[in-house]
Amino acid sequence: MPDPLEFTVLKQCGRARVGRLKLPHATLPTPTFMAVGTRGAVKACTMEQVARTGTRICLGNTFHLWLRPGADVVEGAGGLHAFTRWPHAMLTDSGGFQVFSLADINQVDERGVTFKSPYDGDQIELTPERSIGVQNQLGADVIMAFDECPPYPAEREQVVAAVERTTRWARRSLEAHARPGDQALFGIVQGGVHPDLRARSADALKELDLPGYAVGGLSVGETREQMELALGDTTGHLPEGKPRYLMGVGKPTDLVRGVLQGIDMFDCVLPTRNARTGEVYLWPTGRLRLKHAEFRHDHRVIDPLCDCEACSQGVKRSWLRHTLKTGEIAGLTFCSLHNLRYYQRLMQRIRLEISAGTFVGFAHAYLESWGEPPPSIPA
Repeated sequence: MPDPLEFTVLKQCGRARVGRLKLPHATLPTPTFMAVGTRGAVKACTMEQVARTGTRICLGNTFHLWLRPGADVVEGAGGLHAFTRWPHAMLTDSGGFQVFSLADINQVDERGVTFKSPYDGDQIELTPERSIGVQNQLGADVIMAFDECPPYPAEREQVVAAVERTTRWARRSLEAHARPGDQALFGIVQGGVHPDLRARSADALKELDLPGYAVGGLSVGETREQMELALGDTTGHLPEGKPRYLMGVGKPTDLVRGVLQGIDMFDCVLPTRNARTGEVYLWPTGRLRLKHAEFRHDHRVIDPLCDCEACSQGVKRSWLRHTLKTGEIAGLTFCSLHNLRYYQRLMQRIRLEISAGTFVGFAHAYLESWGEPPPSIPA
């Protein structure tokens, strides 16, 4: 059976590494950032526009796609790639985070989670087997094992139980996976802010010899120092030759900090969510809040150093402010594309710095220019 994933580390600079990730629908340079298309679309953008930002992998949300329009609808359309008209790589999450953070949960037991649908109130059960079955129907290149996400903050005993259950559910996810030749299954490391539990979770999942590993349950309210400590102790326990994915993170500085600790893949709604409020990034460090009155007569482009669809076409800050204030969708689109392009340019710069052996110095200067302290633990 062919392997759906090939990962090669090409160069390291400290823990940071440049790699090549080959998936059925795309070959990606790493570190890479995934645009989030929760319900099969990146908000306010067409998939063609997203591709022009340099994005080559998008994330779809299993929880929402399962409930609407339904995995059978997506499968009937030819799978998620055909349904969304996205020809490049795709990843789907397990639905675990949404179930534990968004849903009205009635029961959690060894079998799975029973909850009320946020759409119609129906009682629904999501198990590792069902999560994997739905993801098999959706057909993404990378799929995620079903995991238990403990809340933050949580008592240590609760986190221990979640770590152990996540390991058992990962084994069941692997056993249920019907398309191992087409879809790479990643395990998800849990453990809250406890470095020893993170290490325990990583070591247990590593025994399953999965194609890749994700770090879940971070950027949920813990301090920057707690996240860095937990992340550093996690990546140190994961295989060197397999991709590492930090889920749901984050700010540009969070990406730099994650790469310093050996992370290869990121996703976050932040660039598009912030864009819809008028917050846009300036290269290399800085941001504007375009709804502010100071931009009413500012007829410059967002950033003259940017080559995104908005800046390259001469879209003015004053016009963007007008469209944002009046609720016109075009403004949301241009700001979203600008921010996605910023993230892709940052990833490209990170890869160049790692390849040149200068990334650690670049990272410290980048964090300082944002007014942030250096990393809490050595890179």
